[in-house]
Amino acid sequence: MATRGTKVERHSVSEQPHELKYEAKKTGTTPKKVEAAKKSAGSNQRSAVEKQIK
Repeated sequence: MATRGTKVERHSVSEQPHELKYEAKKTGTTPKKVEAAKKSAGSNQRSAVEKQIK
């Protein structure tokens, strides 16, 4: 039985609105700031984005 999603997908933040909202709610910020953090981090890896937000 195949698993749903891959590790790569779980450890990254995509450009999809629901992903940005989830990360914003998790970190207590806005989706716009999450998007800006992705750009300034130069990566879509969840850990890098969270580090950039803090």
